Amino acid sequence: MEILQTINFIFAAAFFLCYFYQFFYIPAALFKKEKPHKPEKKHRFAVLICARNEEKVIGNLIESIRRQTYGMENIRIFVMADNCTDSTAAAARRAGAFVYKRFSTDKIGKGFALEALLENILRDYPKSWFDGFFVFDADNVLEENYIEEMNRTFCDGYRIITSYRNSKNYGDNWISAGYALWFLRESRYLNGARMLLGNSCAVSGTGFFFCREILEECGGWPFHLLTEDIEFSVHNIVNGEKIGFCKKAVLYDEQPTSFRQSWRQRMRWAKGYLQVFGKYGKSLLSGIAKGDFSSFDMTMNIMPAAVLSVCSVAINSAAAVFALFAGESILPIVFSAAESLFNMYITLFLIGAVTTISEWKRIHTSPVKKIFYTFTFPLFMFTYIPISFAALFRKVEWKPITHSVSVTLAEIREKKSA
Repeated sequence: MEILQTINFIFAAAFFLCYFYQFFYIPAALFKKEKPHKPEKKHRFAVLICARNEEKVIGNLIESIRRQTYGMENIRIFVMADNCTDSTAAAARRAGAFVYKRFSTDKIGKGFALEALLENILRDYPKSWFDGFFVFDADNVLEENYIEEMNRTFCDGYRIITSYRNSKNYGDNWISAGYALWFLRESRYLNGARMLLGNSCAVSGTGFFFCREILEECGGWPFHLLTEDIEFSVHNIVNGEKIGFCKKAVLYDEQPTSFRQSWRQRMRWAKGYLQVFGKYGKSLLSGIAKGDFSSFDMTMNIMPAAVLSVCSVAINSAAAVFALFAGESILPIVFSAAESLFNMYITLFLIGAVTTISEWKRIHTSPVKKIFYTFTFPLFMFTYIPISFAALFRKVEWKPITHSVSVTLAEIREKKSA
């Protein structure tokens, strides 16, 4: 038992050593002032949307783009209707987008769809027609000043920029709230702090920008792993790029509400992190050895938590089985594991509480739900432990996530957020 307690202490210490630096991000995000913007210049942008059976929601996204304060004369909206069996293409055309279609039974996933969309655009438009590209998911909705604010950050010299990710269905249940609170925390206390401290941020799924030069340097869009966003981020970070963050550019996306769908999506993420580390681990470790903090930061965000959690669960489970076969009591093991979980719960609760308090006005649901889902947030995060364990052994393939929350920006704002 003493050996097990020592091992659990080592795991706890390892967690602390890996992630204690993120606690310094909190005061940085709260109190450090932003630098003033450089002089602005109007740029011409292409908006990229890859959609699979998204006829219910894609119209609201395109409407929110067409209502941007930036001016539609500098924006063109492109949709790749990817393996669709519904009227996504027709809905996108009616809303004002230029639509391409793709059907493939072997090249499945957003990375392949995005690659095909860019190939079509570069074929049909001059190479220098667009200064940069925005990437959105079909279920997103944008604040009216989104592109205007992103352009300001682009003018500051950042060639890749990610934005503030909010949720349009925070209050549906504890699952959607768990996702949403994590993304709010990621926006404010990870990417927000990184930006203020001069470190590289990371692209997270949707709502990001890259300039034409980045596309040319990457040779198109060759990112096809299960988490193509993290692959894109790490590829550019290890090649010396500093990804920016624009906190005033706010988008809303839809979070899963069923545990089955959530499990499937996060299983893909967990497997994708392993794939990214397998591909770029050597480069990341080399960057760490050279003193590159951004390489260290990205490594911590894709690997240690999952590995340490899985090892801890495996060792405690093995100890319990051994005790049972040896005829010994497993209560000390249970108490030790419970103590570790309790400490994790308190840590995650504090993270969620700080985020809920600071982002209170941006969370579009009732005050009661805001408070209640702060307590369920750690439980949502605990479900990553079995997901990470399963991802080590299971073959995972990309599968679409169903989106059905069709709301406009005005309807999102109408939700209680006092």
